[in-house]
Amino acid sequence: MHAENRWNWQQDDWPRFRFDKSALQQTEARFLLHGGVLLGALLHIRDDEKSALTAELLSNEAIKTSEIEGEYLNRDSVQSSIRHNFGLDTDARRIPPAEQGIADMMMDLYRNFAEPLTHETMFRWHGMVTAGRRDLKNIGAYRTHDEPMQIISGPIGNPKIHFEAPPSATMEKEMEGFVNWFNDTAPHGDTALPALTRAGIAHLYFVTIHPFEDGNGRIARALAEKALSQALGKPTLIALSQAIQRNKKSYYEALQRSSKDNEITAWLVYFADTVLQAQETTQRMIDFLIQKTMLYDRVKSQLNERQEKALARIFREGVEGFKGGLSAENYISITGAARATATRDLQDLVDKGVLIRTGALKSTRYHLNIETRNELPTPRGSSAPPPRPLILDEKIG
Repeated sequence: MHAENRWNWQQDDWPRFRFDKSALQQTEARFLLHGGVLLGALLHIRDDEKSALTAELLSNEAIKTSEIEGEYLNRDSVQSSIRHNFGLDTDARRIPPAEQGIADMMMDLYRNFAEPLTHETMFRWHGMVTAGRRDLKNIGAYRTHDEPMQIISGPIGNPKIHFEAPPSATMEKEMEGFVNWFNDTAPHGDTALPALTRAGIAHLYFVTIHPFEDGNGRIARALAEKALSQALGKPTLIALSQAIQRNKKSYYEALQRSSKDNEITAWLVYFADTVLQAQETTQRMIDFLIQKTMLYDRVKSQLNERQEKALARIFREGVEGFKGGLSAENYISITGAARATATRDLQDLVDKGVLIRTGALKSTRYHLNIETRNELPTPRGSSAPPPRPLILDEKIG
């Protein structure tokens, strides 16, 4: 096999990843600054609201990390399981295995982020993300099958191979090296790495080995979040999978471009930018919750039952709100009010400063009268363009 056609793990320098440190300096600084801003914002939220927000963020991540892999779970079931862990009100629904499993993994990650990584950690996570599966040979254990582990597309008779992982016979050796690297590069490890650099390498390193029959992507993203949380000393609560899912095609393209070479600056820059987008999404959600609390406090006891019901429904739509805004028809559907009553209720909400009206006649729409910041602060001096890449060696293992 010619060298140019070999996968990254078949290269002579595997697993010695090379990248330009200077290309990441600004984003590393922004990540730490944003992490502090997010933690500061949480101080302005009541404990019960903080638990609800945490449950919401973890539920979103559980749903989105599964959607990235093409698995669409029941949101209410996932959220019910996670809310139960925080002692919040839930219904008495029966939680299906897949929903319970991903919820359990997110809670395990949240509670035990600071613990060193072990094989048992990943075995436990794998058992969770494959809960209810009967089609896998190895659950809670590294793969052992003889056939190649390949990522393919296209017809069965003429498939396109996007990637082939190391053979199963090498899993024990590869994963021992990975675990040692992950712990050695932790903030207090012997060869500590900056947060985004370590998280990005952890994700790529793990999915390259592809140690499990299924669930590798979800576990790789959990490992990246574990690395980021360890850097901050607290659970990040960032919407990483949500940011990835928003442009899943770019995510897979970035991974594929990094599968044949151990020079990974482009992958790390992509991943770092995605983490910053995730932080901004989380900040908007925190701002949204703060504004929601302030709005409710301001109009407490001033709304009728219909208005309260509609307002609660609007807030359930989250930061993005109703697509295109709330219409009178939406209000009628939510509350069961007559059209004339709906018109009076909506006008009253506008007069009280709860809603903002846009458009006219049939195009009239209503939006929550709250503001959330669109971006987090930028460190001083970070507006300068990144310097030209200088390739540096970073030894792995």
